[in-house]
Amino acid sequence: GEFAAMFLTLALLRKGIPGKQWIGKYRRPRKITWQMKSNMLKHLEREAENEYWISRPYMTKQQEHSHAAERRAQNWLKIKETSFAKFPEHKHITDHLSHLRVTKSWSS
Repeated sequence: GEFAAMFLTLALLRKGIPGKQWIGKYRRPRKITWQMKSNMLKHLEREAENEYWISRPYMTKQQEHSHAAERRAQNWLKIKETSFAKFPEHKHITDHLSHLRVTKSWSS
């Protein structure tokens, strides 16, 4: 136990940090500055405030009940109208096949 730990620390001290110094298993620890700390605190405070505002409902349950039904109905009507406008007018099969009967008389 203790011997292995000592050996490991000695090996690390002798060799320094293998590979990249900021990533990996034996990386160099990053110094934490007061700016980092203050940024983290600001971040946490902001998050707490956001959570507070999110937790409070904007509308009461009564207001919320079917509040968007009217608007949804209007939108649906608009969509229906536009789709009908895009729809081509009816054609009969005779219109498509009219070029085949150029003359109606039997050829003798």
